[in-house]
Amino acid sequence: MNSGLDKITEALIEAARTAGATAAEAMAVESRLLGIGVRGGALEQAERAEATDIGLRVLIGGQQACVSASDTRTDTLHTLAERAVAMAREAPIDPHAGLADPSELGSACPVEELELCDPAPEPAPAALQEAAHEAEAAALAVAGVTQVQSAAAQWSRRRIHIAASNGFRAGYIRTDSALHCTAIAGTGTGMHRGSDGDSRIFRSDLIDARDIGRVAVERAVAMLGARKPPTGAFPVLFDERVAGTLIGHLLAAANGAAIARGASWLRERLGERILPAPLSLIEDPLRRRASASRPFDAEGLATRRRAIIDGGVLNGWILDLATARKLGLASTANAHRGLSGPPAPAAWNVALTQGDRSREALLREMGAGLLVTSLIGATINPNTGDYSRGAAGFWVENGEIAWPVHECTIAGNLPEMLAGMIPANDARPWLSRVVPSLLVEGLTLAGA
Repeated sequence: MNSGLDKITEALIEAARTAGATAAEAMAVESRLLGIGVRGGALEQAERAEATDIGLRVLIGGQQACVSASDTRTDTLHTLAERAVAMAREAPIDPHAGLADPSELGSACPVEELELCDPAPEPAPAALQEAAHEAEAAALAVAGVTQVQSAAAQWSRRRIHIAASNGFRAGYIRTDSALHCTAIAGTGTGMHRGSDGDSRIFRSDLIDARDIGRVAVERAVAMLGARKPPTGAFPVLFDERVAGTLIGHLLAAANGAAIARGASWLRERLGERILPAPLSLIEDPLRRRASASRPFDAEGLATRRRAIIDGGVLNGWILDLATARKLGLASTANAHRGLSGPPAPAAWNVALTQGDRSREALLREMGAGLLVTSLIGATINPNTGDYSRGAAGFWVENGEIAWPVHECTIAGNLPEMLAGMIPANDARPWLSRVVPSLLVEGLTLAGA
């Protein structure tokens, strides 16, 4: 059964029907991964992996079960289907579980238009090793570096095919290339780590390896001599590197699964203003060469561009079919799934409206406060939005960076933070979350 992913998924569905399933959905993923790591000018790690993995979801009325395997032999497919059906018969009834109606199926655009697959051939291991060496060498050339902890380059290619008993049949190929470097500056208890990296669908779009190595060291060196900030209420500027986490918390609160459970501080706020009036949060799964792009979701529904938040007002939730049915709404084509579990809602590419000022201009505006460049851990109350995270970055005095900061905690309330935030104009447009640096007033710092 190795002649093609489409034949594998068809065989899985047929086996599920024969075993007694009333509906079935199958996914097959053929993947190749190549990774190279260097250290001290020598090859430290070389990895190559190839696999074909399969997943099957079966339904018997409102009962469902999911199984997965890495074996595509005919006997395995039938055994897998029989076990899935047996599991489904023991599962509780979920009146909202089920495949899409055939009338709902479709693809938003030809997959070729999204440029999810780099047409260039698989890179040679020597090419990846050279890129990693360049990053490491550039890092070692920067004054103040103690050591380069790691420099690595990766490439992967995945061919994905989904089929369902409701008639849906589709697939696509996705490639990913990545380059990363981590450097250490200082010694003993005064050591600090700095990292930089890039990940793209097209390898030719990657940031130059020498720039990645240089930036990694500069970030480590900049943290030398870090100390705790004062305790009190201060403005906090979330650097573009970490500002996307605030939007991530917002997306988690707008996720249909959280809304259906009643465990979200947004649950009663549909149609209300939650961001400053000029700001919108646009979801666009049809962006070219973006990591979260796709023409259809995991349930076969056509994806589309939409405003989750428009002019500061919350327009809707992030829904798959099951959560939409629970809430009496229509799916927003946000179903995501792995091989071993049922679909669940997930956001695709999002972009927050950018401001008209630079990060430096916002630093001058904040006067005294904290510029956050890294975050550690998280305590977020899903019902109230109370927020607390460990942070590091730089203390700002008179609108300028004064000294590095570590070992502090920032706390606030997400609804209040989001309602008053001020965006800069420095977002990187190729990321799946295009979010600029964000200035938030009046957070509580626990430091010295």
